[in-house]
Amino acid sequence: MKKIKEVIVVEGKDDTVRINKAVNADTIETRGSAISEQTIDQIRRLQEERGVIVFTDPDFSGEKIRKTISAAVPDVKHAFLARKDAVPSKKGSLGVEHATPQAIRDALDKVYTEVSDAPQTITRTDLLDANLIAGQHAKQRRMELCEILNIGYVNGKQLLKRLQLFQISDEDFQDAVSKLGQE
Repeated sequence: MKKIKEVIVVEGKDDTVRINKAVNADTIETRGSAISEQTIDQIRRLQEERGVIVFTDPDFSGEKIRKTISAAVPDVKHAFLARKDAVPSKKGSLGVEHATPQAIRDALDKVYTEVSDAPQTITRTDLLDANLIAGQHAKQRRMELCEILNIGYVNGKQLLKRLQLFQISDEDFQDAVSKLGQE
């Protein structure tokens, strides 16, 4: 079983159980989106000592946790689980705890580190030309694009920022756009 050096930040104990079925890793649990200052301090220390990978649910709460940690602890890494891989077999909430071990390993193989001062080469016009914002099928195309690039789903207003934060090159962006509707 693959050993992960970094500590993986998850939302709860069920996520930890599922992660440990996929890889050998240490986790820290936020216990929801209201992250305590004590937990943030622990994440800071862990980032300095071993590195941290934020691996939250692909939903509003997961995104809130991700943003809170990124603001408090620069240079953390991010792993994203596609929404389709986080759906339970029965009714229930969307989450890491429902993912298969393979989906978790795949997400951890494609980890990103945010870089907030990266030069922006992709423009709003590029997003419009690719029908990723302001169009009938824009949301579906954005969902596909975010999955292809493995950057987690975002709305139209946040897409340009997410592309910049994860230093998605113009070439990688154009390649992903060319795959839309083909998968």
